[in-house]
Amino acid sequence: MKKMNLIFLCTRIVAIFIGCLILPDRIYASASVDHPVRISQQQYQVPVLVGKKDNPVLRITIEIPQDAGVMTFSCLRISVDGSSSLNDFRKISLYYAGPDSSLTNLSDTEKLQWVGSSDRITARVDIKGSLKLKAGKHYCWVSVTLNDHVDLLHLVRASAITATFDKKEVKITNSSTFPLRIGYAVRQHNQDGVHTSRIPGLATAKDGSLLAVYDARRESARDLQGDIDIGLTRSTDKGNTWLPMQIAMDMGQWGGLPEKFNGVSDACILVDKQSGNIFIAGLWMHGVLDENGKWIEGLKEDSKDWNHQWRNKGSQPGFDVKQTAQFMIVKSADNGKTWGQPVNLTRMCKQEDWWLWAPAPGQGITLRDGTLVFPTQGRDKTGKAFSNITCSKDGGNTWQTSNPAVNESTTENMAVELSDGDIMLNIRSNRNKSDTGSTNGRVVAVTADLGKTWIEHPGSHGALPEPTCMASIIRHDYLRNGRKRSLLIFSNPDSKTIRHRMTIKVSDDDGETWQNDKKILLDEGKSRGYSCLTSIDGDTIGILYESSQADLVFQKIRLKELL
Repeated sequence: MKKMNLIFLCTRIVAIFIGCLILPDRIYASASVDHPVRISQQQYQVPVLVGKKDNPVLRITIEIPQDAGVMTFSCLRISVDGSSSLNDFRKISLYYAGPDSSLTNLSDTEKLQWVGSSDRITARVDIKGSLKLKAGKHYCWVSVTLNDHVDLLHLVRASAITATFDKKEVKITNSSTFPLRIGYAVRQHNQDGVHTSRIPGLATAKDGSLLAVYDARRESARDLQGDIDIGLTRSTDKGNTWLPMQIAMDMGQWGGLPEKFNGVSDACILVDKQSGNIFIAGLWMHGVLDENGKWIEGLKEDSKDWNHQWRNKGSQPGFDVKQTAQFMIVKSADNGKTWGQPVNLTRMCKQEDWWLWAPAPGQGITLRDGTLVFPTQGRDKTGKAFSNITCSKDGGNTWQTSNPAVNESTTENMAVELSDGDIMLNIRSNRNKSDTGSTNGRVVAVTADLGKTWIEHPGSHGALPEPTCMASIIRHDYLRNGRKRSLLIFSNPDSKTIRHRMTIKVSDDDGETWQNDKKILLDEGKSRGYSCLTSIDGDTIGILYESSQADLVFQKIRLKELL
């Protein structure tokens, strides 16, 4: 017995000694204790969209050490606990992006490798797949697909908990995440045969319908001249769902030229709050003027000639369609269901020596006394850009355009009525292309006489930074404790240099100050940056904007978030 115990003891000692020699390699390869794989996650503030197949909610970074060899991923566990409703989710997916760490738009998933999906949505979801990864840094994206009928005021919350490599779970670091807002992809790239939808306008009709207007750029993303119509998409349920696209303005093959030489662009929508009539203004270009301002003869479908109304002499003094771009307007008397024929206001309002008179895209307003106001823009007799307003006191039958608001190069603008009845014009400044210092900012001017005279506002150049881009401003009226109150609400890319960080800001003192502690970031990604706001009801704001996630995105914001 003693001999057997001695043999057993010796055998155990040898086994332990051999085990000590090989144990580190065994642990390292199988990751049974301290797993060599490092996994972290990062989240971006971007909208999660109804109507879009894939929405990025998490970026997963996987780091495999050089001496770990090939490792096999088999499962990622996701928590969506804390989201407004699990019924909002249709599917959660995982895509492998290789070394691409910057991708935040999953609209083109063909460029990525699908790893796995799950449509069994509970508070914790396992996405299973097989992915063999070599040493180095790798990136994956967690994507969600939403159901069609989702409350746009709901939030999505997602975080990665663990990942399984070589049958061993690894905890994921940097686990703090934040809720993402839901939105609606009103227009996506190549939808309905339209290459790009751009330049948003948004308004609330008298019956509560929401009307989104935009450039339907059929062949390319390029500005006029081109095959461009004014598209319209309506919502009859406060933006939760949207009807198919209509065409509100299309100049067709006018004058014997193809549609690519009869484009109409830069829609501005105005609801007459008294009559309920709705007007859309757009800029029509017929043919092409060359860089010297000369009409190009003989244009055909295969002609490559192109120019733009703001470029060199692309629009010139005069009234004729072969001299200058034309200011067109259409009207609806049934809350946007149908539209009349375009009416040309060029001879009525344009000064003959101006190179251009055009709508400023976005939304017009109705003053308390019933005056209709379109924000407008143009180029004076020297070609210099200016901003002004165009008004009607007879319900849109006749219009008059004002003097320029400021004596500097400015373009797109939107108007808002202040508490005292004055009109404030909030304006894009060309100076900001080079001014990124303390004087970068929107130009702001005020008029008490419908634009005969203007005073520059103290907040001009400095209060509202901009990367030289269109922006939106509205006055929102509401009740609080039984008293009528109002806010100015403003949206633009909150940056001096880059069109990113689409943000909403508020002022409760007619624009004297803007409350930076109340601003709301909607989309931190790069985009084209245009936006338009509307009051949906007393408690809710709507915004249509050019997003990093789709051509045009609609989102709703509770007023209480801004108060």
